[in-house]
Amino acid sequence: MTDDDPRSKAIVQWLTSAGLQDTDRQEMLQGYAERLADAGVPLRRFHLAQRAFHPKYGGTGFTWTRDGGVYHEYFEHSDTPRDEWLRSPFYYMLDQNVPEFRSRLEGPALDRFPVLAEFRKSGGTDYLSMILRFGDFIDAPFDPRRPGEGILSSWTTDARDGFSESDLNLIRQTYPHLGLAMRAASTQQMAKDLLQVYLGRDAGRRVMSGEITRGSSRQIDAVICYFDLKGFTQLAEQIPGTELIEMLNDYFGVAVATIQKFGGNILKFMGDGILTMFDLGSVTEDAHAALSAACELQRQIRQRNRERSADGLPIADFTLALHAGEILYGNIGSENRLDFTVIGPTVNQTARISGLHASVGRSIIVSEYVQKAAHPCPQDLVSLGRYMLRGVAEPIELFTIYDSEVDG
Repeated sequence: MTDDDPRSKAIVQWLTSAGLQDTDRQEMLQGYAERLADAGVPLRRFHLAQRAFHPKYGGTGFTWTRDGGVYHEYFEHSDTPRDEWLRSPFYYMLDQNVPEFRSRLEGPALDRFPVLAEFRKSGGTDYLSMILRFGDFIDAPFDPRRPGEGILSSWTTDARDGFSESDLNLIRQTYPHLGLAMRAASTQQMAKDLLQVYLGRDAGRRVMSGEITRGSSRQIDAVICYFDLKGFTQLAEQIPGTELIEMLNDYFGVAVATIQKFGGNILKFMGDGILTMFDLGSVTEDAHAALSAACELQRQIRQRNRERSADGLPIADFTLALHAGEILYGNIGSENRLDFTVIGPTVNQTARISGLHASVGRSIIVSEYVQKAAHPCPQDLVSLGRYMLRGVAEPIELFTIYDSEVDG
């Protein structure tokens, strides 16, 4: 590396500030690429990729172009590496433990790495890529299925003579600082993603904002929803464990997507059931959203069962109980193991209503509190009569949603 390039100071200072201010990764990379260009680097394209800590996505990528700015994409987990990845400069560098790779976009390199041929066709003349590994992965052997933490970056120019030594020096001097800023931003994003996946969208956001003290809670009016798969215990004795997990994930995927579509928060999974809360600002909004979700869920589960039957897969029905009232929402547990959840009589009563499905012969049960909060509503709610719940002094009227396939 040559002596420090005076142009690097301003870029390094900006990257430090961006990292300290929790700047969004896309905004950070936009600013970095533009500052390189403003410093005289004839940059046509800049790309950065890194591992994503997410149950669905294995990696994430950001690409800046001179004319289009930055766009962001995710790469789904795959048991079989894609051919374009195996034939990329990044894979070669990781496999051969080469931290930097440069190639003029001509000659044999275009045959070896198809992506370089694509850059050449679009006017590129020179290509540089570098890898910066983080933490325990700095000296770890390369695993193509788990490349570890770090960033993989490439720079492409369309200047006739390619990158100058001055250009390369500026990139090399600023790259470690980009890596440090990206690590800070990625750690923040990783925490948000994992908390939302494991705690739910609302609970994850609250924990990230600092609601982490044991006993901290707030009292709210909300609709509580219990979703449960019917006959799951019997199915568990009849089908292999791997098929059972696949089936559970399939139905849970439908249920979670539908509930979240209407603003519901997934609080926890309980065996073959899901505890959900609707808290959209008023109990009326909550009741309307919960009833809409129930109708859509009924339609989606029936459709999924038709698809599973056609594929020769086991099927299951579901039950749903909706109840409304005051709940306590917050941190409960011990000093070293907390759960962000809901408690209170309303939650307990919802569980007891859920236990009445066999008695009333309906899959969806709605309490009178939800019915009153939602009135008037587009759903046709039919009374099932009044029932006593354990621990409740007065009987409660229960309803179901009129179902043309059952009642018509």
